[in-house]
Amino acid sequence: MSIELQTVRSPVNGVRAALQAGRRNLEVEFLRHGRALRLLRGHARLIDDTLRSLWRGVGMPRRAALVAVGGYGRAELFPASDIDILVLLDHEPLPPERESLESFIGLLWDVGLEVGHSVRTIQACVDAAATDVTILTTLIEARHVCGNRDLSARLNHAVTQVLDPVHFLEAKRLEQEHRHAKHHDTPFALEPNLKEGPGGLRDLQTILWIAKAAGIGERWLDFELRGLISRTEKLELVRNEALLKEMRIRLHYLSRRREDRIVFDFQTALAGQMRCTATGSRRASEVLMQRYFRAAKAVTQINTILLQNLAARISPQPQMPSRDLNERFEARGDLLSAKSDSLFEREPSAILESFLLMQQHQELRGMSASTPRSIWRARRLINSTYRRNPLHKLIFLQILQQPRGIVHEFRRMNQYGILGRYLPEFGRIVGQMQHDLFHVYTVDQHILMVLRNLRRFTMPELAHEFPLASQLMSGFERRWLLYVAALYHDIAKGRGGDHSDLGAMDVRRFSRGHGLAGEDANLVAFLVAHHLTMSSVAQKQDISDPDVIRAFAKSVGSERALVALYLLTVADIRGTSPKVWNAWKANLLDTLFRASRRVLTDGEIRFDSAVAETQSEAMRLLRLYALGQCQRRAMGATRYRLFPQARCQ
Repeated sequence: MSIELQTVRSPVNGVRAALQAGRRNLEVEFLRHGRALRLLRGHARLIDDTLRSLWRGVGMPRRAALVAVGGYGRAELFPASDIDILVLLDHEPLPPERESLESFIGLLWDVGLEVGHSVRTIQACVDAAATDVTILTTLIEARHVCGNRDLSARLNHAVTQVLDPVHFLEAKRLEQEHRHAKHHDTPFALEPNLKEGPGGLRDLQTILWIAKAAGIGERWLDFELRGLISRTEKLELVRNEALLKEMRIRLHYLSRRREDRIVFDFQTALAGQMRCTATGSRRASEVLMQRYFRAAKAVTQINTILLQNLAARISPQPQMPSRDLNERFEARGDLLSAKSDSLFEREPSAILESFLLMQQHQELRGMSASTPRSIWRARRLINSTYRRNPLHKLIFLQILQQPRGIVHEFRRMNQYGILGRYLPEFGRIVGQMQHDLFHVYTVDQHILMVLRNLRRFTMPELAHEFPLASQLMSGFERRWLLYVAALYHDIAKGRGGDHSDLGAMDVRRFSRGHGLAGEDANLVAFLVAHHLTMSSVAQKQDISDPDVIRAFAKSVGSERALVALYLLTVADIRGTSPKVWNAWKANLLDTLFRASRRVLTDGEIRFDSAVAETQSEAMRLLRLYALGQCQRRAMGATRYRLFPQARCQ
């Protein structure tokens, strides 16, 4: 589209009208065909034409250039994004030139453009870029729009000269860490930010910026040609990037503002526009969010892998001495490394073995750059044949049974797509949001959070957080059975029907396939089928009624099952949301547990014993925190005044 000032009397009105018409046409075409890249480039061209028209209209200095920077500089302009421009001068502006500049900037706002502008000389740009990596990043993407083209070319050359790829790499990695921390280091938020959050568009842009700064390339095709990604990985990456861009464009149009969060208010409308349909057990918005979360997870994977590999190329570390771990793996310094890049393709059992080795060798803090990429590429080899292999079943059980590193390695397995391949039922709930009053995590993240909570009960240094749970866990034999129950307790969410019963069926299949003994298989199936029972009885029934206690104890059946159910229940509630657990729920569960335990061990209920146990535990904690005898007496006197029926010990 070519925009000219339509009348001398009212040039601004003419430009504004043409700009609005152009934007309407772009929106109509996008909503009809959904072509994100065409919209982004078309919008950038429309703004280019608008700026050129205004630039000519105010008679800008000949020795000045108008440069697009940031997202506008790479010709990807979202409907409500700011338009970042640089007015480039070869000298500090004189008074007449300053007047022209002020008129130009004023006209931009008059015609309805929200601009972020700066006016600098080349030297000022270089000085600012040297101290601010954000400014340097915007200048990397500088694109000439109009004015003195030679001046723009000189700027590009000056930025290239000042750019240090190693320093830029480290600065962008640190910047990404801070950005992820602001979004709680997870893409699985209830209302995720698809631009700035982990797994968002900014993660992809960070990779491209670093590659461009290092001269590796600025397109995904360049990554393929240099062997950093395969063609299949490139196509998947492009597909996920296109999805994120399309969703962001639609959010801008739905909200009529720069909205980059997928807020609840727009999820249903967005799902409709993106042709997500409801199922018998899930709303269309839940289908949409799972689609988004899986894309964000894939972006997180590729971002992690490519950052590590770019760092190895841009800033190679000195060759570390290696030592053999076995015939397939070695340790290079404190990193696990496959002895051959083709190891996982030749011997797929090494995929699971790599995670087991990370647990068994405390000195290892990570994997070498090529190893995660090779694992990720080989994940397709984990199929039904792989899952039936007795060796692979044995390795998976060994991972569950290790004394350390379980949570870390299960998270790593989920990040690289291995866990969902080995347990297909787990793969179905990856990225599945739970729209209820309690859960703030996707199902897969909640499950891993419950696993983490169970592991915390095993750590002596954290025993003060949950004294009873830690005490019970320390005496629980084959505690890895609890981890199996944690993996399966919510695994049937979203299928329709009772997810507890369906999950119990799944875990029985797992138990048969992995050779669990009958008693152990029955325990994990019981835990999955009844993982909601204890919290329901504690919170919804009168646990001071002996009949309620007896009925609950009878349904549990044994002290071992009761202990296991208590531990899983506490870990489960704690894993739904940081705000769900409270002292009231803790007290109810403890009371129900102690009373039921007495029924199962002694065959009778003595609530006075429960009071005595609570008082004894309170005194132990007072001694733990070194409170003196007089302080304990004062607290006892206060308790007696408030509760005269109680007797101080």
